[in-house]
Amino acid sequence: MSEWENRKTNNNELLKAIIVFLELLKVGDTSQDDRFAFTAEWYDPNASLFRRYELLYYPKDGSVEMYDVKNHRTFLKRTKYESLHLEDLFVGNKITVFSRHLTLVDYGDQYTARKLGSRTERTLALIKPDAILKIGELMDIIINAGFTITKAKMMVLSRKEAADLYVGHQAKPFYNDLLQFITSGPIVAMEILGDDAVCKWKTLLGPANSAVAQTDAPDSIRANFGCDGLRNAAHGADSVASAAQELELFFPSSGGHGPVNTAKFTNCTCCIIKPHAVNEGLAGKIIKAIIDEGFQISALQMFNLERTNVEEFYEIYKGVVAEYMDMVTELCSGPCIAMEIIQPEPPKVFRDFCGPSDPEIARHLRPGTLRAVFGKNKAQNAVHCTDLPEDGLLEVQYFFKILDS
Repeated sequence: MSEWENRKTNNNELLKAIIVFLELLKVGDTSQDDRFAFTAEWYDPNASLFRRYELLYYPKDGSVEMYDVKNHRTFLKRTKYESLHLEDLFVGNKITVFSRHLTLVDYGDQYTARKLGSRTERTLALIKPDAILKIGELMDIIINAGFTITKAKMMVLSRKEAADLYVGHQAKPFYNDLLQFITSGPIVAMEILGDDAVCKWKTLLGPANSAVAQTDAPDSIRANFGCDGLRNAAHGADSVASAAQELELFFPSSGGHGPVNTAKFTNCTCCIIKPHAVNEGLAGKIIKAIIDEGFQISALQMFNLERTNVEEFYEIYKGVVAEYMDMVTELCSGPCIAMEIIQPEPPKVFRDFCGPSDPEIARHLRPGTLRAVFGKNKAQNAVHCTDLPEDGLLEVQYFFKILDS
């Protein structure tokens, strides 16, 4: 064989190898044999300690398995779990696996870190007093933009808390007006997560002056919901560092409490947006429907409930409704949003607006109710609401006094 033929053969072999390599790259994230590993922690309230697990996720069939790191044994055999998705898996996120709330503290191997390690960031999304009645629409925009809301709480800021938030604005001529405005009524603070979250949220907000936003970014939040440079609907951090500082003010990692909730504990009833509805991105739509019906949301907070808390809360249903165990499992399966609802004038019954507990019946008899529109079955019926008027205060106190403390 001539030297030219040898060179041609070698080039062909090299070309084939390159094609195979490119095909492997093309498969990428869609590989049928992918398995992602994480180190996860769970706080055991009975033993008052953190337990560590290796969590494995198989995207091919959505199954998970878990190993107890300390005891070197299988904790959960490989099981299909439809509530967990690939986009939920990143270091720092809190996930729920069969009612157990886990924090992903590290990648379990280099392959997972390389494939799933991304520009995932967290930032503060703060809804200001002027836009509090638009919280449903704004949450919907946040969800539809691909963010995950991991914390949320309605608050009224003290002047000191407001000064801590706007410490970088002290030299501005509008500083006192800013503090007066932000403390003038309830706000909703949220921790939102997503790829390049700080920049993406700032872009979604638009220019700080709403008049400028209407010209330069007509589709932005401030263009559509704000009035001027002060009353501009929402706030976002300027950098990853300031996002971390601001989140610490509202959701302290050190075990502190942060600003107090806004519960009034008078003339109230309780509503809980259930985990399945939160995970399906329906929270904003449900909140908008409640406000549009004339009800006032006077307190709001996201909770991740332990099973013991849910059993305690649902105790009156035990042995009374056949779906009791399914109801308990649902309410501790992920984050829920609890709200204190104030009856409007003239009074309307909030329970009537929620509709029958069975969504199928609700769709036939009360098609405009929350459960008819957003519910799936008796356990996953979108919302819990107080059944008896005399229990409204007790249920609100359970969330906003006992659990929030």
